[in-house]
Amino acid sequence: MMKQPELGKKISELRKLKGWTQEELVEKCNISVHTIQRIETGEVTPRSYTIKTILSALDSDFDKVVNKSKNSEYEAGWIEKLASLGIEGSKASDFVITQLNVAWIAGIIYLILSFIEGSAEVMRFMGGDEQINLLGYTALKIAVLATFILFQRGFIAIGNLFDNYVLRVVSLILIGANLLIISYDIISVFFPSVEREMILIGGSILLGAAGVMFGVALQRLEKSLGNVAKYAAIFEIIAGCLFITVIFALPGDVIHIVAELLGIAIIFKVIEIIKSGKQELA
Repeated sequence: MMKQPELGKKISELRKLKGWTQEELVEKCNISVHTIQRIETGEVTPRSYTIKTILSALDSDFDKVVNKSKNSEYEAGWIEKLASLGIEGSKASDFVITQLNVAWIAGIIYLILSFIEGSAEVMRFMGGDEQINLLGYTALKIAVLATFILFQRGFIAIGNLFDNYVLRVVSLILIGANLLIISYDIISVFFPSVEREMILIGGSILLGAAGVMFGVALQRLEKSLGNVAKYAAIFEIIAGCLFITVIFALPGDVIHIVAELLGIAIIFKVIEIIKSGKQELA
């Protein structure tokens, strides 16, 4: 990764090649003149998102400018794309805003589907698999998983914006955990297993541990996002701890709903920051 003051000099060079003043660059990337001045003089090392925004305005490729070695370019290749679920760090702000909008919409749909899923699970537990419409149950589970993945993509994007590697990794862990659990739920309808109760217990513990890690990752956003990140982190950690106990998983579900709503609020907050060009990202 290119360091200061070389980064500032490169940005200044690209701006001058365009024939732009600092004020004209500001109009293109919605970042304050003071921030641009401090970056170009090497006084501050901006977050990766700020660099991407500036370079996008200058029609320059982030990887080519910032990643100097071939090894860096390789690391930003297919492995990075796979791990980021299509939201690589070099994407422009308009693309990120679109994905964040998709994420919060998916988050709301996911919450609604979760209530329906809970009812289906209660019906299955009380009445057995014969009470379940196999096609409807499978479709519901797939919809829950799809909306959850889209929701978590928003946090992967936020992890990129705020250089929060932990948030990105934990989001991927949560996606993987839900993929395993939901896949087993679907398979177990067609191939009943006497061990399903043990699998559900293991799933509750797994999701609880991942939830605690997710809360810790969200807590790291408090400095940039304020109380919404703080309270989301608290509720995620509490819900995760309750899931780990298994016997308190039900109240954990209730608390987790609050955490999910706060997660949606976090996405809204980040969209607001991107649009307003606040210096939290500098």
